[in-house]
Amino acid sequence: MAKSRTLSVDDAAFVQELAERLLSSRKYRDLNLPLETVTDLTRQALTHSQNPREVEQIVREKLHNIIAAYLGDPDYAACLAELNQAYASGDSGQVKTVCGQILASHASTKERLPILNEFYARIFAHTGTPKVILDLACALNPFALPWMNLPADVQYYAYDLHRPRLDAINGLFRLNHLPELAIRQDILVEPPAIEADVAFFFKEAHRFEIRQKGCNRAFWQRLHARHLLVSLPTASLTGRHPKLDQHRRLVYDTIAGLDWQVHEIEFENEIVFCIEKGS
Repeated sequence: MAKSRTLSVDDAAFVQELAERLLSSRKYRDLNLPLETVTDLTRQALTHSQNPREVEQIVREKLHNIIAAYLGDPDYAACLAELNQAYASGDSGQVKTVCGQILASHASTKERLPILNEFYARIFAHTGTPKVILDLACALNPFALPWMNLPADVQYYAYDLHRPRLDAINGLFRLNHLPELAIRQDILVEPPAIEADVAFFFKEAHRFEIRQKGCNRAFWQRLHARHLLVSLPTASLTGRHPKLDQHRRLVYDTIAGLDWQVHEIEFENEIVFCIEKGS
């Protein structure tokens, strides 16, 4: 029996071929994910195995974990049409209704709906009202804009991997007369270099650990934000398994030895760690 091919860690041809093949597959081609995301996953996998089949399996599992957040996404064209009607009406209540429906289409932001009236108010009472925001791995969070009470000249940078989602978020920004700063970027591979007052990193730190164990520390250190707002769920999606102690350990282990101050804001099903890192 012929031996399985082995690879070197810097086998660039294999990395490129696997990334292009996966992104063009039926499962992933409509998501329009960045090439650098899959090449990064492949390079990471090559540090664990030199067998092409094993590497591909590792990459497929990691990629599935990343794209799981996009499964069941709403019809963004229909959402934008409803948003246009709501903003044209001039009725802020109607705008909130439509945005609430969009937020409800994603499990993570759906959980936050009952606390939206206090969520940002309590956070900004601690950080001050931001003029520059980084929303990292933003998902649908920008659609909570009507509850944020931000200044008219706010610069809101929203980062995600999914082009249709980002186009819809830019549509939301356009309706609010804000710069269209929803950007497709793999923030783990290329952390934003923008200086900001706050960086939202909502319900993602634990998922980043699954993608690349221990990656949060270096990632957080590379961010240029005075306040890093890391939120994590206090229980599993089913509500059956408490997660508060586990997620506290994740945050405090990540920043161990760093001269950063942490203020906790706890809600019914989510905790926000307001990390003051200066810059």
